[in-house]
Amino acid sequence: MQIAEFQALMEDLYGPADRERGIAATVAWLCEELGELAQAVRKGTPESQLHELGDVLAWTASLANQLDLSLTDAAQRYVTDPPG
Repeated sequence: MQIAEFQALMEDLYGPADRERGIAATVAWLCEELGELAQAVRKGTPESQLHELGDVLAWTASLANQLDLSLTDAAQRYVTDPPG
C-alpha cells in the first residue's frame, strides 16, 4: 500500500469522527500511541511493536487529514532535501 492510499483509507474509515474529535485531541491520541510504541520497543514482542507502529501511522494520517496536508508531500522532503 502506498502512503497516499493509506491516508485516504484513514479518511474513509475515520475522517468524520476524527474531525469531530478535533486536532488537539488527535495530537493527544498520537502522543499516547507514541508512548505505547516506546513501551513495545522496550519490552514488547515484534507483533506488539508492529501493532503500535500501525497505530502511530493511523493517528499521523488522521492528523495530516485534519490539517489538509499530504503525507506523501511530507515524506518527499527526505527525497529532495534530507535533514543532515
